[in-house]
Amino acid sequence: MAEYRTTSTFQDLMGRGVLEIGDGYRAKNSELGGSGHVFMRAGRLSSQGWDWEGADQFHVHLEDKVRSKMSHPGDTVITTKGNSTGRTGYVSGDMQSFVYSPHLSYWRSLDAGQLDARYLCYWALGPEFIEQLTSMAHGTDMAPYLSLGDQKRLHVTLPDIFEQRAVGAVLGALDDKIAVNGRIAATYEVLLQVRFAELGMADEPDDARAIPLTDLITFNPKLGKPSEEEPVYVDMAALQTNRAGIPSWSRRVPKSGPRFMNGDTLLARITPCLENGKTGYVDFMSDEEIGLGSTEFIVMRSRPGVPSELSYFMARDARFRAHTIRNMAGTSGRQRVSAADASNYLVNEPDPTALGDFGQQASSAFAHMKSLEGESRTLATLRDTLLPQLMSGRLRVKDAEKIVEDQV
Repeated sequence: MAEYRTTSTFQDLMGRGVLEIGDGYRAKNSELGGSGHVFMRAGRLSSQGWDWEGADQFHVHLEDKVRSKMSHPGDTVITTKGNSTGRTGYVSGDMQSFVYSPHLSYWRSLDAGQLDARYLCYWALGPEFIEQLTSMAHGTDMAPYLSLGDQKRLHVTLPDIFEQRAVGAVLGALDDKIAVNGRIAATYEVLLQVRFAELGMADEPDDARAIPLTDLITFNPKLGKPSEEEPVYVDMAALQTNRAGIPSWSRRVPKSGPRFMNGDTLLARITPCLENGKTGYVDFMSDEEIGLGSTEFIVMRSRPGVPSELSYFMARDARFRAHTIRNMAGTSGRQRVSAADASNYLVNEPDPTALGDFGQQASSAFAHMKSLEGESRTLATLRDTLLPQLMSGRLRVKDAEKIVEDQV
């Protein structure tokens, strides 16, 4: 049990010059669309990390104006409004600087000799903060909101700086390995996107080669009822905007929703999820197992003889996504595309040999990506198990280090 722990408020730490907190910049549309610093909106911070794909950028001449709202390496970042209030991120040293949006707050250590930056981030994931967050941000009928004033009133229990650093290092080793796995998977996808482009399916179809996409891929294929009493269920939050893997799912009594199996691609069909690129490739279930998903998914499945991964890269293709977004219908804010409209699409027929080669490479890469995804889930579970015990002092850092060494 740790013996030396002190409890302070954020206000106390700020008064001693140990901590700085702040919020983001309220950008005007006219200030965006340039090639300067990225404007990081709260929606781009998820449990899987930061989403940089397609993020707005400021005009270069505004650099001085937004400088005070820029990220620093070591910042802990918290979402402060809406149902995602309390979602936490960390600005690592290898990230490019960006500008915080108004619904993001940052917590910045100003004295590394008293407050370890990474420990602070893990504290934000621990029970002491979550209990206070629940009381402050979710205590009324209003939409959840954590103001800067609320944050100043937060109480934080800190061990001495040496234990802070040790806790940050042992938990950080797990997150570092998860990040490496993520970068490997991202590299695979980039390389395979190049191979997909070489098939010519991303190009405008010419008269000689044009075929309906449905010759290669079926949309919302029929499947029988799941045999399990509580089959796999994937919700919209589980889909990523830039990766194939589906990192989390649950089980529940079957209700409505599209059915899928391994080898299928799940495409979000409703705004803004479709525009944001929420898409996933199913490969985590048992063979012949049938799962259910959000009613806002379209299921895409490659036809027999066509690489199953082709449906995923088709769903990620920019021209196809522009087609689906163009065909959305409905009231503002609830627009969605139907499977029939999404499938009404022409592509160049791929060369059979090239398609076979693509399938072999994609199959090998996706098998490795699946292995990495499984390892990352195991590491994340271990981190979430160790975190509250380390924060409370119930588990000694040396004991945690031995456990982590066996995993990484």
